[in-house]
Amino acid sequence: MMKNIGIKVQGARELQKGEENDKNCPYTGSLRVHKRTYTGIVVSDKMSKTCVVEWEGRRYVTKYERYEKARTRVKAHNPPVVSAKVGDRVRIAACRPLSKTKHFVIIAVLHQGVEGEGK
Repeated sequence: MMKNIGIKVQGARELQKGEENDKNCPYTGSLRVHKRTYTGIVVSDKMSKTCVVEWEGRRYVTKYERYEKARTRVKAHNPPVVSAKVGDRVRIAACRPLSKTKHFVIIAVLHQGVEGEGK
């Protein structure tokens, strides 16, 4: 059974028979998500149930009156019902701290990427 997480996204699938329920999943577990959402690309999925998501932006430097490229990298929980891979464009939402460095959860895969597309 899938819960309504309060954010309009389409990206989770139903649990397969024999798959265990993840308590840190917003759809099948008890994790509540906050309204802050970000869109980024998965650059690493080597950790267990964790991905590194990165997005780029521009920051204004007043001294030089120009913009510089800035990138943000965060670790996000990757629930089994979402299972994002490297190169996928994903939407992540803020949640309570899940570990020392993990404060986000992947709520949807917006676009499937090609393997090796991440940095």
